[in-house]
Amino acid sequence: MSQKILMVCLGNICRSPLAEGILQSKLPKDKFIVDSAGTGEWHVGKQPDSRSIDIASKKGLNIAGQKGRQFSQQDFENFDYIYVMDGSNYKDVMRLAKNEQQKSKVKLLLNELFPGENVDVPDPYFGLQNGFESVYDMIDQACDVIAEKLLKK
Repeated sequence: MSQKILMVCLGNICRSPLAEGILQSKLPKDKFIVDSAGTGEWHVGKQPDSRSIDIASKKGLNIAGQKGRQFSQQDFENFDYIYVMDGSNYKDVMRLAKNEQQKSKVKLLLNELFPGENVDVPDPYFGLQNGFESVYDMIDQACDVIAEKLLKK
């Protein structure tokens, strides 16, 4: 049975689509399912931000086929691991958790690199152009750690 990992950010157009594509590229597709969602509903059904598509493409990944969707309570049942990009996403997701088992699935992505430090992946949407490059690199490093852990299990 496949293990399922969900990446979550605010709008599901910048950070979480990158995280989905990056982690997917590091894991065997027959053993792992990686998806992404946003805590907000503004971009449901839309493809990722063109800047995320561009940086992913430069790194050899095609995320253009992804479609935005909103995180739902059902995701706690459907996924084994839920990685959120920042503290605000963490609070929004935890608010929907109904029990300790569901809460235990939710982790801040960069805690994989900086355990217990609760460092946010900055939202590059309104930032500088190179913000997407630095966000890609942060997510890539965290996904290396996650993939290594998942492949050992």
